Amino acid sequence: MTATVESILLETRKRMKSSIETLKKEMATVRTGRANSALLDVIRVEHYGTTMALNEIAGVSVPEASMLVIQPYDKTAIKAIETAILKSDLGLNPANDGIVIRLPIPPLTEDRRRDLTKRVGHMAEDIKTAIRNVRRDANEDVKKLEKDKQAPLGEDAAKKALEQIQKATDEAIREVEEIVKNKDAEIMHI
Repeated sequence: MTATVESILLETRKRMKSSIETLKKEMATVRTGRANSALLDVIRVEHYGTTMALNEIAGVSVPEASMLVIQPYDKTAIKAIETAILKSDLGLNPANDGIVIRLPIPPLTEDRRRDLTKRVGHMAEDIKTAIRNVRRDANEDVKKLEKDKQAPLGEDAAKKALEQIQKATDEAIREVEEIVKNKDAEIMHI
């Protein structure tokens, strides 16, 4: 099946949007000064010989701005959850009362804030690279269409398609930069 310019553009926008959604999910796991249950989405717990996401074996609530409460569905998992949190790079110290785990979110130090903004910057660069790779693939597809003997694409149509791909790329990059700017502001807010 031969691709069309419209299908190439549609697929390009879809893949770029997917990259941005990935960035949003990653950003949710970056700790700020406020409690956020998404912070624990990266935690994997070893329990009964299998590794599971924390939210699969426990409920997480946010009773106040600087506290997370984790309530395991199975009380025997409490120690495994505590261990997984301690092993993570979140830098949080769980307090276990035998029924629930309380996870106080301490205020961030200035150095930790700077480290987190650097981490956010690296995440953003990875996503920008992914977006540029999507652009490269789309450009190659358009150039193949232009050279195709079965259904050749005119030079003007190819140029217009390449411009639309660049426009979609610019919009996606702007969206990534906006997400990063907001996350940096959230991290640096005291």
